[in-house]
Parts: sequence; structure tokens; C-alpha cells
Amino acid sequence: MNALSSFGQYSAHGFAGRHWRKHIHALGILAGAILLLFARDARDMAVIWWTSSTFEHCLFVPLLVGWLVHLRKDALAVMRPRTWTPGLVWLLVGNSVWLLGDAAGVALLRHLGLVVMLQGAVVAMLGPRIARALAFPLFYALFMVPFGAEIVPPLQLVTAKLAMAMLSLAGVPAYIEGIFITVPGGYFEVAEACSGAKFVIAMAAYGVLVCHLCFRSWTRRAVFLTGALGLSVIANGVRAFATIYVAQKTSVDAAVGFDHVVYGWLFFGIVMALVMAAAWPFFDRSPLESAVPVRMEMPDRNDTSPSHRFLGLAILCVLIAPFWSLASARHTPELRPLALPHVAGWARTNVSMTYPWQPRFTGAEYVMQGRFHNAQGQVVDVAIATYARQGEGRELVGFGQGAVDPSSEWVWSSPASAPILARGEQITAPGPVARHVVSYYRVGGIMTGSASQVKLATMKARLTMGDQRAAAILISAEDREGHSADAAIAAYLRALGPVDKVADAALAIR
Repeated sequence: MNALSSFGQYSAHGFAGRHWRKHIHALGILAGAILLLFARDARDMAVIWWTSSTFEHCLFVPLLVGWLVHLRKDALAVMRPRTWTPGLVWLLVGNSVWLLGDAAGVALLRHLGLVVMLQGAVVAMLGPRIARALAFPLFYALFMVPFGAEIVPPLQLVTAKLAMAMLSLAGVPAYIEGIFITVPGGYFEVAEACSGAKFVIAMAAYGVLVCHLCFRSWTRRAVFLTGALGLSVIANGVRAFATIYVAQKTSVDAAVGFDHVVYGWLFFGIVMALVMAAAWPFFDRSPLESAVPVRMEMPDRNDTSPSHRFLGLAILCVLIAPFWSLASARHTPELRPLALPHVAGWARTNVSMTYPWQPRFTGAEYVMQGRFHNAQGQVVDVAIATYARQGEGRELVGFGQGAVDPSSEWVWSSPASAPILARGEQITAPGPVARHVVSYYRVGGIMTGSASQVKLATMKARLTMGDQRAAAILISAEDREGHSADAAIAAYLRALGPVDKVADAALAIR
């Protein structure tokens, strides 16, 4: 008698079926509690899936996870679920990751922590053997987390350089500055949407799935995934080149029409088809073959169902982070209104900007900006923003915060030179108008230009319930003929003196 028929006999007595139902019921209660406690993050993830073209593929991940579990149904049917106390550690890890993300103001970590907690719920409520059988579906659930936005700027630069190389091979005269390419037929920007990030991220999710379903060899898996990701980047460079080439040979309007035809999921589908066609001869397993062998597990009459105490302990594990976050939020100092520093040799000026510029610091307690010039005719713009406490939607650094306001015509162009402990970047507006911006951040007693250090310092301050005051100081100048932006910024900084003292004065620390 095979394993399934044997299990059928036990199910006929109702023992196995009831046992599974009780564990699934307890798992549902725990998962529901997690989703309720972290409903904001679950909602934010769903909104990102639905509204961001970069993460549209995430909508399919829950369905794929369900299908992967379905492939293992025969093996799961003869297994015995049981509660597993070490699985609570997984819950605590997810809870800690969420707390770190909340403390640092990093949505990626909060979303990751939520998914890890749901994974931990499965491990704790169903036990290690079933967790091993569901290892890949549990891992694949991580692709529900909207990650990868950090690769957009470097991919913009890579795409621009690939397009330039192809234009050179095609004999089209072109000039590149950061992510902007100029040819006789027009002026083009490799925008965020054209970086190819959404293709690379979606290809990573698709490639990992194919690696699991179609290959046994880890070497073949590595080669396939590397080739798939590399082809995505190259194909996006080809698309950018083709758009510019069409504009050069015909018109910009024709190029825009061409780009609308080839760009999007149709283009990505063609790339996927090419990848699959190249890999097909090397597949060494059937996609529908179960990765888990069916092995009969005899019922143990001494097994117990999930207890209320164990379920309560699991829920307690997921309550720790939200309560710590609430306690930390109570420590919020008051700030005083800002005043821009008086710098010897520099005076306020009403000279108009070539193109209006204003940084964005959503949720700041105070933001002040002014324009200054010196006797040499150098002009700089100075902006200071202060936060009593950072939180969701009001971070010192993050998407849409800082030198480039997404609602304006300014776009990030390339990195730029900057002093030690500062961040330099070039931004560009229609014209084109180029502007250099040097950014300093002060938080937790640290002066830095690094976004990651800002997040770490913010995290430390919130976790230890310390001083959470933070400030941003931006010094910027237009790069004009005969007036170097870098020279103007350097001259102002020499006259300004220690920037940390300016930040501390703005935060009323000293």
C-alpha cells in the first residue's frame, strides 16, 4: 500500500485531518494578528505593487508562492504538523528587522520584517519538517518585498554609457554628461523610468523561479541567472540606443513613438523569451516535478495541537517592536525657528536663478533658504532643514527628499565632487541648466554626507531613545560659463567655517 493510501486510512478516522485543521487555524490567527499589527506596512506594500511599474511583478508573487505550495501537496499530505518553539526565533528576527527599519525610517526593512514574521509564523506553527518542505516557497515570498530602488542611479549611468558606446559604433556623433546624451538630432535624458531597473528586478524574480524549477545543477543555475540579469541590462541599453538612433535619423516624435512601442512588458517578454530559448537545451529537470519526495510519516498519538499558551507567546513576540517604537516616539524635543548663518564676505542677494531651485524636506519642523554673493561675483544658495524627530514620511534622507524635488523639473544627473563628510551631486533642469549641490547631514552627533550613515545614526538614536534631532545643510551653485559651481561652493565653505557648528546652532544643541 502506498503512502497516500495509508494516509487516507488515517484521515478516514479523522485524526490527521483534525490535526492539520487545528494547526492551520492557529497559523491563520497568528498570521492575521501580524497583518493587523503591521497593517500600515502591508497596505504600503500593496500600494507599491499596484502603482509602481517597477514592482508590478510583485502582484504575481503571492500566486506563485501558492502554486509552489500546491506542487508539494502530496508530500505535505503525509507529514505531521507540530508547533516548534525554536520557530519563535524566526518571528523575533522578523520583529527585530521591522524595528530596525522603523527606527531608521527605511521602508524596505519594515516590509522585509513583515514578510519574515509571516515566514516565522509558518515555521513555528507547522514545525521544522514542513518548513523544510516549504523552504523554497518561503524563500520566494521575499520577492513580495519591493526592493531594488537603490540600483536605479547606477543603472541610469550604465544605460547611458551603453547607449553612447553603440552610438559610437553606429557613427552617430554624441556627447554625454552624466545621464544626458546630446546628438545632432536632440537632447536625451536616461530617466529613472528608462534605467531598466524594473526589468532587472523582475528578471531576478523570474530567473530565481526558473533556476529552482528547471535546473538541478547549482552551476547551471548560477550561469542562467547571471546571463539573464546581464541580458536585461544590455537589452535596455540597446533600447535606449535605438530610441536615440531613430530620433537622429527621423525625428524626436518618431523616436518617442518607437520607444512607446518597444518599451514596457512586451519588450521584457521578448527578452524573457530569448533567455528561455537559450537555456532550454540545458534544463535538467521537469518544472512540474516536486522538489520534495513523498515519504509517509506515521501519526504519533501523543502529538498535541497548538496550545493557547504557545499561540499567545507567538503573538507576544510580534508585539515587542510596535511597543518599543511607540515608547521611542515619546522622546521628541522642541526646536526653535531657523536663521541662516552670517558669513564674512558674503551678503544676501536678490539675483534671480537661471532656473528656480528649492530642495524638498517633507515634514521638517523648519526649512530656510537664502541666496548669497561675494565681491568676486560668486553666488551660492544655502538651505537648512531641521527635524525634531524623524518618522514615516518625514525622513532626513529618502526618496523625494533632498536636493531634487520629484515634483520639479530638476533631475539627478551624476555624482559631483564634495568635501570630506559631505555628499556631492550634479542636478539638471531644462535649458539645460546644471547645478552642483553639496549636502551635509547632522544626526546623533555625527556629521556625514552618507545616506546610510544617516540611517544608522537615526536607528541608534531611536532604539536607545536618545537625542533624535537632525539637520540638513545644502550649499549649491549654478555651473555657469566663467563661474565654476565647485569654486563658488568651496569659497563659501572656507568663509563659513566648521559646518557642524552651524548644524548644532540650528538644532539648539549648543
